Amino acid sequence: MFIKRFLLIVLGLSILDNLFAQLCQGSLGDPVVNINFGSGANPGLALGSSITNYNYHSGICPNDGYYTIANFTDSCFSNTWHSVSEDHTTGDNNGYMMLVNASFTAGDFYVQEVNGLCGGTTYEFAAWMINVLKPTSCFSNGIRPNITFNIETTAGQVLQTYSTGNIDATGFPVWKQYGLFFNMPVGTSSVVVRITNNAPGGCGNDLALDDITFRACGPKLSIDVNGITGIKNVCTGDTATLNFRSATVSGYINTFYQWQKSIDNISWANIPGASGPVYTTPAIITPGKYFFRLAIADGNNITISSCRIVSDIVTINIESLPLPGASNNSPACEGSDLLLNASGGVNYFWTGPGNFTSNVQSPVITNVAANYSGMFSVKVTTQAGCINNDSTTVLINLNPVADAGDAVKICEGTGVQLQGSSINAMSYRWSPVKGLSDPLSLFPLATPAETTTYFLNVSNGVCKDSASVLVNVLKKPVANAGPDKVIIGTQVATLDGQVTGSNLSYFWTPAIYISSDTVLNPQVFPPFDTTYTLHVTSNDGCGEAIDNVAVKYYKEVYIPTAFTPNNDGLNDRWNIPALHALALAEVSIYNRYGQLIFYNKGYTKQWDGSFKGMPQPIGVYVYIIDLKNGLKKLHGTITLIR
Repeated sequence: MFIKRFLLIVLGLSILDNLFAQLCQGSLGDPVVNINFGSGANPGLALGSSITNYNYHSGICPNDGYYTIANFTDSCFSNTWHSVSEDHTTGDNNGYMMLVNASFTAGDFYVQEVNGLCGGTTYEFAAWMINVLKPTSCFSNGIRPNITFNIETTAGQVLQTYSTGNIDATGFPVWKQYGLFFNMPVGTSSVVVRITNNAPGGCGNDLALDDITFRACGPKLSIDVNGITGIKNVCTGDTATLNFRSATVSGYINTFYQWQKSIDNISWANIPGASGPVYTTPAIITPGKYFFRLAIADGNNITISSCRIVSDIVTINIESLPLPGASNNSPACEGSDLLLNASGGVNYFWTGPGNFTSNVQSPVITNVAANYSGMFSVKVTTQAGCINNDSTTVLINLNPVADAGDAVKICEGTGVQLQGSSINAMSYRWSPVKGLSDPLSLFPLATPAETTTYFLNVSNGVCKDSASVLVNVLKKPVANAGPDKVIIGTQVATLDGQVTGSNLSYFWTPAIYISSDTVLNPQVFPPFDTTYTLHVTSNDGCGEAIDNVAVKYYKEVYIPTAFTPNNDGLNDRWNIPALHALALAEVSIYNRYGQLIFYNKGYTKQWDGSFKGMPQPIGVYVYIIDLKNGLKKLHGTITLIR
C-alpha cells in the first residue's frame, strides 16, 4: 500500500510539474518586470553584483564564466558561435541582450527580486533565449545549455521550478521563449526569480538572454467593438455609438473590470465609470488612432496594475472624410476636351449632364458638346470606406462663327470694303492690319498694295473662330516699248516690247511695216524713220498705258573720209551719225604702224585726232566699224587734216 501511494504521489507531482512547465495560456497583464537590457553602442554596461555573480567581459565574445551586454555578436571563437545581428526586443535600435558563456560549474547567472505582487494571483515568469553555439562546433558534440527557472520567497522557499531541458543547437539563430506560471501565496507580495545554469562548462553551454518578463496571468480575455476585433475604421461624421463588450473563458471568483484608453498604445489611462463587462461611448469625432483594452482582476486587485490581466487591444481608427476638391477646366468651348478632377480617395464615381458617369478619378470628355454645361457631382471613397461628395459647375460656351465674306478683285491703287460677319462673338479683329482702315471693325476699307489674304478673328471671350477672304489686287498695265532701233537699207529690226499688269491686251500702232501688231516682239522694216507705239489695256478695267520706240532708217551708213581737228568749231571730230542708234557698234582706228589709237563702243564719243591726249600727225589712218547688226564690218581710210 505504501509503495502504491508513493507511486501515485510521484505521478501526481510529475503531472503537476508538466502542468506548470509552460507559458501562460490565458491573458497576461502589463509586465511587473520587463528586462530588455536597454540599448546603445557595443558593449553595454555591466549588471549589478546583486543580479549576477558572473564576471563582466567588455567585448562581444566572453570566455567561460563571463558575460557581456551586447547588441550583436560577430564570428566569436573562430566562428564557432552564431553571428546574432540583433537582440530579441521588437522596435529598439541597437538593443542589448545578455550574452553568457556558462561557467564550468553549475550555478546562478541571473537573480532578481520582484515586489508589489498580490497574493492569490497567478503570474508568468518567462525569458527569450538562443543557443549561440553552431551545431557543427565542438565536433558536432557541443554542450547544450540547460536552464532552471526558480520562483522563491524572499526567505528562500521554492514556490515553483521549471527546467528548459537541453536547448539544442540550431542551423541559424532562433529566439525561443521559456517560462512558467504559478499561483502567488496569499499574504505574499515579493518573490525572487532565479535563472540557474545546470550544464557543465567546456565546449558549448553558451547562450543569449533577452526580454525577461514577470506579469499576471489569468483567464483568456477578449473584447470587441460593435462585433469587430482588432481594428475598426470609423469616419468623422459617423454618429454611431461604440459598444465594447468582453468575453472570458473562465472568470475569477469575484471579477472586477476596468476599461482603459490610450492614444499611443504605450501609456494607458482608466476610463472613469467604465467598470463593467461592457462599455458604451459616443462616437469619436477627432481624427486619429485610439486604443482600447479591458483590465480584469479578482476583487480589489483591479486597482493594482501588477495584479490584473488585460485583453488584446481594439484600435478605433477615426478617419477624416476625404476632401474631393472637385474641379474642371471650364469655361471650355464646344469640341474641346473637358477635364474633371477630384482627389482624396481610392474610388470615385462621377455623374453629370448628358447622362455622364465615370469611375475614373480625373475623367476626360473629348469633343464636348454645349449640353454638358451644368453641375458635375463626384462621390469619393477612401481606403477606410469614408465617403464625401463634392460638385463642380461646368460651363461649355457655344463656339463663335466667323465669315469674312467672298473673295474680291480690286485694281491697284483702289480699295474695297470688307464684308465680315459673325455669330456669338463679342470682339473682332482683322489681320494683317496693313492696308486696313480699322482692323477692329467688321467692315473696314481695305487698300492693299499687293494681293492679300485677310483673316477675320472673332471671340466671345473664351472661344475663338477665324475666316479668311482673298483680296486680289490687279496690277495696273505698264507698257515698255523697248530701246530705239536702227535699220540700214533693207535690214529688219525686232522690237523688244514688255508689259506688266493683270489680264492684259496689247497692240502696236501704226500697223504698217510690222510683222504683227498683236505680239510683243514683232519685226519691223519701215523705209523711213518711224515711231511705233505699244498700247496696253487692262481687261479688268484697271486702265491702259502706252510707250513709244523710234526706228531710225538709214539707206546707208555715211562715213566721212576726212576731218580737221583744229579747234575752229567746224569738223573738229570724226562724226558718224548712224552710230547714234547703234549702241553696240564698235569703232577702231589704227595708225600706219598698225597701232590701235582709238576705240569706242556705241556713240559715247567721237575721235578728236589725238591718242592718249597727244595730237596725232596729219596723215591717213585706217578704220574698222562693226555695226553689230548683222551687216559686214565696214573698213576704209580717213585723212586727218590740220
